Amino acid sequence: MNDSERFDALRRIGNPLFNDRKLRLGTFGTNLSGGCTMSEIDGTMPAVWSSGLALAKSADRMEFEAIVPVARWRGFGGATDFNGESFETFSWAAGIGASTKHPAIFSTSHVPAVHPVMAAKQSTTIDHITDGRFCLNLVTGWYRPEIEMFGAPLMEHDKRYDCATEWLEIMKRLWTEEDPFDFEGEFFKVPRAQIRPMPIQKPHPVIMNAGGSERGMHFAAKNCDVAFVLPRKKDLASLTAQVQSYRKLARENYGKEISVWTNAYIVQGDTENDAKAYLNEVINVKGDRVALENFFTSLSIDSRALPPDAAETMKGDFMAGFGGYPLVGTSEQVVDGLTTLVKAGFDGVLLSWPRYTEDMLRFEEETHPLLVQAGLR
Repeated sequence: MNDSERFDALRRIGNPLFNDRKLRLGTFGTNLSGGCTMSEIDGTMPAVWSSGLALAKSADRMEFEAIVPVARWRGFGGATDFNGESFETFSWAAGIGASTKHPAIFSTSHVPAVHPVMAAKQSTTIDHITDGRFCLNLVTGWYRPEIEMFGAPLMEHDKRYDCATEWLEIMKRLWTEEDPFDFEGEFFKVPRAQIRPMPIQKPHPVIMNAGGSERGMHFAAKNCDVAFVLPRKKDLASLTAQVQSYRKLARENYGKEISVWTNAYIVQGDTENDAKAYLNEVINVKGDRVALENFFTSLSIDSRALPPDAAETMKGDFMAGFGGYPLVGTSEQVVDGLTTLVKAGFDGVLLSWPRYTEDMLRFEEETHPLLVQAGLR
């Protein structure tokens, strides 16, 4: 089955990520404290099951295409200890999947934290729970303190992708081969590997990866169905070029198509000034800059290398919404911003809000109907 045939098969079985809407939407980070916002404002996302479930049901009512958790094992300190409390994403996805009907339900898995036989079995189980809506967001691991919790050192960058390649090969074979097989590589030795039953999705569940480096992009383009990218620049021309470069990489190097998603954060107000004042409170008044610097250090991001204005913009985007595209203003302006992302060629957008529950419910009531009226949903 070539890649075009695979995409057609995914559409036929009804995987929501591959429907025909111009704008596909999802939520990001509703399984952990703070969500995507590093701020001391009141009302940020708590690590409480009922809160995450309420947001999943809101996404379900709007027929969002994706619910994507963040795999986190340690927080980032600061006044908020950003993401310091979290739910493990396979068991979380099983519960959310059983409680929803429409969205694709992701688990996010660190390669060093879960053995591929276990991950394949967990994924298959959730695929059955969700009637074929499960998707796997594969991450190689980059936050040293949490990877070292599992008794192994953080590997050098390219070695992480070598390990992930073996991990994913075992996963795909378990999902697709009826007979037991032996695997022996540099990182894994698996004798007589087999799982039953097989996943509902054929040949296997959808796989996403957020490779941003050259090696990471090649890994995603070759091995995955969906590439998740942080927007490097925020103008239409740059966004379009970013999407096109990923698609070109997949086509020219691996003869395949790849779906490209990004993330955005929404700060909505009755007026544009209201929204800007809200954003100022999130970032400049109550932003957790200690957690931010710890986060940047873990990713080896040196904001001092950027011009001061660019550095502050980047810091603000990460404090407000995990580095996503800013959608700041009235509901109409939010629609305009999402329209820009559609024009840039993104297949989907994962959304977050600073006061997740309050703000997402407002989006459901006021903004999503405008997206429908605009023909985007």
